[in-house]
Amino acid sequence: MAEVYDFIIIGSGAAGSVLAARLGSATNKSICVLEAGDHDNRLLVKIPAGFVKNLVKPELMWQFKSVAGDNTAGRQVYLPQGRILGGSTSLNGLIYNRGQAEDFDHWQSLGNDGWSYNDVLPLFRRSETRSGVESQYRGSHGPLRISDPDQTHPLCDAFIDSVTSTTGAQKNVDYNGVSQRGAGYYQRFIHRGRRETTSNAFLKPATSTGNIDVRTNSPVTRLIIENSKAVGVEVMRAGGIEKIFARQEVLVCAGTVNTTRILQHSGIGDGDHLQSLGIPVHKHLPGVGENFQDHYFVRLAARLKNDVDTLNTQSRGLKLGREILRWVAGKPSILSWSPSIAFAFLNSAQLNDDLQIDKLVDDDTRPDLQFVFSHGSYRPGRVYELDTFPAVTCGFTQQRPESRGYVRINSPDFQQLPDIQPNYLQAEVDQKVAVKGVRMARRFLQAQPLSPFYDKEEVPGKHVDSDDEVLDYARQTGNTGYHLVGTCMMGPATNPMAVVGSDLKLHGIDSLRVIDASIMPTVTSSNTC
Repeated sequence: MAEVYDFIIIGSGAAGSVLAARLGSATNKSICVLEAGDHDNRLLVKIPAGFVKNLVKPELMWQFKSVAGDNTAGRQVYLPQGRILGGSTSLNGLIYNRGQAEDFDHWQSLGNDGWSYNDVLPLFRRSETRSGVESQYRGSHGPLRISDPDQTHPLCDAFIDSVTSTTGAQKNVDYNGVSQRGAGYYQRFIHRGRRETTSNAFLKPATSTGNIDVRTNSPVTRLIIENSKAVGVEVMRAGGIEKIFARQEVLVCAGTVNTTRILQHSGIGDGDHLQSLGIPVHKHLPGVGENFQDHYFVRLAARLKNDVDTLNTQSRGLKLGREILRWVAGKPSILSWSPSIAFAFLNSAQLNDDLQIDKLVDDDTRPDLQFVFSHGSYRPGRVYELDTFPAVTCGFTQQRPESRGYVRINSPDFQQLPDIQPNYLQAEVDQKVAVKGVRMARRFLQAQPLSPFYDKEEVPGKHVDSDDEVLDYARQTGNTGYHLVGTCMMGPATNPMAVVGSDLKLHGIDSLRVIDASIMPTVTSSNTC
């Protein structure tokens, strides 16, 4: 006999965990949360620095890759997504960054009532506790505990000084407050040295009500659609396919790629494409899988003098052993660092035609570049594998790229991974901002505050100088920002490419909503978690 719940939530990540907690506290209805991956009770999940180890583990991450393209020098780009309780919040880079007010006001201007900054700000405040501080912008009583770093570092301090002295920007103690612009230390999803996940903050406490059933190792392969209504799901189990039914709604929170896969395999998407794969069409929605966006991350590294202590040298031998003991004792340790430590939010227009950085810009000019700095560096072509010599990294993303791509299934077999094409650097403006970002990052690393430590530019190297050479470097080495959004765009039904309305109900299918980053019409100027 098939199981029946009032609500089915697909995915336990940033969206699914919060949704289950809110829905569970607001009603006594039965809720089934289906997570494709396993439980998150792993030591390397709790340790913030475990990020660098977990990112390549297929048992924890969906092993997605992009389609090779000219703008990534013919490379496939690795696009891992969390496959574990808590989703990518259990595995990501830990930066807490909401974005700019204008991001949300723009969503509303596209016909999405209720999504302006003034609408979402109270919900941000409600969700968080930031170091016990409450303000007009920040909360102090929410379940999600957000912290500032429990330690600083001379190299990070020098980077911040390099940015402020070079650009005229101010140090900013809260980029999630009145303004994002400036430089400082990132806020993190870390509490007392341990990773803070939405599973721990929202989902697990919510299960105490008794009306939430969380099932791991339960990937959903297809929605069950009857008479243009979602009535249940098919789940892949060891013994075969099981069906679970919903009395009221099915809520898809599987993440930008997997939500798209599930909808397309269920016959919701571009009708011609689905029919070409032999999939019966329940709803022709050509926007499903389109409008795909991601931040493209480009990094530079500077080699330091041999006597300078960095993460590269602290993470080996006896020094690493000491840091492990400090973390176990609850003391500041390199194990509780996030991968990106210091920030700068700036506008690329500050780099003028003479390749000089102007210190004074209009206060109304929004940042369009997000810089990240770490007192460590990584081997070229490797996924967060530290170098063996002392070095630092300065990377950046363009915050509002104009390039658009797609996610499309290529087989009726759900286990066949989809085609993912971000089209990084396709738009001319994205190329220009990437070149400016490299030049600005290079300037920061060579500025006077870092000069006592600086030896030489490791990558790309001084031989990469012309605009064409810089852009080619970005194409050859850039990587995902892990901020995949947009494939189920929110918008009014009059927009032929919109997939859901502002209430996140799917256009044309009853009792079905999409609730994750795939609904974002444009990527936020932030780390999208």
